Amino acid sequence: MSGDVAEPVEARPWRPENGPKPIVRTWPRRDPPALWVWSKGRWRWATVMARQDWPDGRIAYQVSVDLDGSTCVRARTYWWPHPGLRVAHRSAYPSSTGPVEGGEMPAPQRRPPR
Repeated sequence: MSGDVAEPVEARPWRPENGPKPIVRTWPRRDPPALWVWSKGRWRWATVMARQDWPDGRIAYQVSVDLDGSTCVRARTYWWPHPGLRVAHRSAYPSSTGPVEGGEMPAPQRRPPR
């Protein structure tokens, strides 16, 4: 899309000296939003795990992303907006500041007959 795009800026973790904690929003795991992340000269698909609304008005998105095409997915948090981030998919569900929605645990595997 463009080789002149700068890689997005990582957000540092919140610390007590930053004042009030950011408000953290999540989406159901069945339909999370996604961003395109510019990394190593290519746009990479990144699933959004959470959005942080900082008291000073800044927004950060925590994503899981394969930054170099090696299939090694890492968690990263980036400041929004940034030219190195683009919306890839919007969730059909609203975000929530409540507990993360969990799924059912898979049934244990049956032991093979002896």
